[in-house]
Amino acid sequence: MGRGKVVLQRIENKISRQVTFAKRRNGLLKKAYELSILCDAQVALVLFSHAGRLYQFSSSSNMLKTLERYQRYIFASQDAVVPTSDEMQNNYLEYMELKARVEVLQHSQRNLLGEDLAPLNTSELDQLESQVGKTLRQIRSRKTQVLLDELCDLKRKEQMLEDANLILKRKLDEMEVDAAPPPPPQQQQLLPWQSDRGVPVPYHALPQPDHFFQALECNPSLQPAFRCMDVNQPPAWMA
Repeated sequence: MGRGKVVLQRIENKISRQVTFAKRRNGLLKKAYELSILCDAQVALVLFSHAGRLYQFSSSSNMLKTLERYQRYIFASQDAVVPTSDEMQNNYLEYMELKARVEVLQHSQRNLLGEDLAPLNTSELDQLESQVGKTLRQIRSRKTQVLLDELCDLKRKEQMLEDANLILKRKLDEMEVDAAPPPPPQQQQLLPWQSDRGVPVPYHALPQPDHFFQALECNPSLQPAFRCMDVNQPPAWMA
C-alpha cells in the first residue's frame, strides 16, 4: 500500500509537528550536502525552528564568505539599472573621443619609430626631430646615471672584499704563528781554544788540519859542506 498524499498545511499536533520538522530538516541538510558534492556548487543553508533554534550548513569552510558573496551579488544586481538614451549618447561620445585620442597616440608613436613620415611637413618634421633629440638626451642622461650608480656599487663591494681579505690574511698569519713550533735555544759559538765549560784548551790539544805539518823528503846524496874562512881577513860586507 503506497503512501498517501500529504496535505501541505500546518500540523496542529505539536509532537507530530516536531517529528516532521526533525525528519524534513535532516533530509534537507542531506540534499544540500549531496548537491555541493555532486555538482561542485557553493551551498549555504540557514534554518530556524519554531522555537528559534538555528540550523545551518555551508559547503565552504566559512559561512560568512558565502553570505558576503550573496550580498555583493544582490547589490550589484540592484545597481545594474538600464541606462537611459541620454546616458547612452554620452557614453558613445566619450567612446569616440577616447578612440580618436588613441589613434593620435598610435600615429605619434609610429612617427617616433620613423614610420609614416611622408604626410608630415617641414614644421612637423622639425618638431618631431626636436622631440626625438630631447628624448635621446634624457635617455643618455639616465643611462649615464645608472652606470655611475653601478660603478659606485662595484667600488663599494671591491672595498668590502679588500677589507675582508685583509682581515682573513691577518687571521691566517696569526694561526701560522700560533701553530709554528718554538725555535730551539741558541748555543753560543765557542772559539777553538775554549771548551764548552769556559776553560781554555792547551794549544797542543787543539785540532790541527792535515796540511799544517808537511813531511820533508830525505835526499841521501846531499852532503853538508864546510867553508874555511880566514879569521884575519874581514868579511866582504865590512870591506
